[in-house]
Amino acid sequence: MPDKMLESIGITLDGTPVALRPLLPEDEPALQDLFAHMSREDVRLRFFTPMRELKHALAARLSHLDYSREMALVAQHDVMTLGVARYSGDPDRRSAEFAVAVRSDWHRRGVGQLLVVRLIEVARQSGISELVGLVLHENKPMLNMCRKLGFSIAPEPNDATVLRVRKSLAPV
Repeated sequence: MPDKMLESIGITLDGTPVALRPLLPEDEPALQDLFAHMSREDVRLRFFTPMRELKHALAARLSHLDYSREMALVAQHDVMTLGVARYSGDPDRRSAEFAVAVRSDWHRRGVGQLLVVRLIEVARQSGISELVGLVLHENKPMLNMCRKLGFSIAPEPNDATVLRVRKSLAPV
């Protein structure tokens, strides 16, 4: 189980306090609710394919983590799950792939950035040396956030519709 020390509070751009904490297996219904509050376009931008619902099997897989190489953080306001950011480390734990999803009605409030900033901190503390993500070309909000947070952005050699974002987590 994840350390309680990973819990923190962030403040959105509009001043709303948001609890950030590790995702737990019992959060599976909250993940499904988060998904239900994402537009079809937001789902496609996150998963690279249209999906109508987050089926139990995928929700279970996403909520049951091997904390020795994976981490997922949820952002919550009151009892509402606003978003989730996760990384999954390579076997050597040098590099980890990351992703983030935010409820559509909470976009442009800084929830995604709060999650990714905290995920970077947690990954760095865990010994991960770089975060890498794949982002569709048309996902301008995600690309803008990555630029703001110091990620490099380059074409993905195997797919012209995708960009690779990368951030070194060398100690600062």
